[in-house]
Amino acid sequence: MKVNQDVVGKEVLNTEGLIIGKVHDMEFDEETHEIKSIIVKKGGLTSTLNISKGENVVPFDMIKAIGDKILLKDAFADDFLI
Repeated sequence: MKVNQDVVGKEVLNTEGLIIGKVHDMEFDEETHEIKSIIVKKGGLTSTLNISKGENVVPFDMIKAIGDKILLKDAFADDFLI
């Protein structure tokens, strides 16, 4: 299974455990084939209430952990607070 099939669609959480969106797409370095960033469509409360339908580009080095969900590091996650 390809990496982007494993990551696209996963929920992205800030350090408070709030869902800030889901992975919509990924950007790769064409030479090294490494993940450069993930594209996160806003979700959680903002999506439910149709307040915002924006996207955010999250650099790969701002991701703390990838498991069932994706957890962002402190400094970057604060930018996504509602």
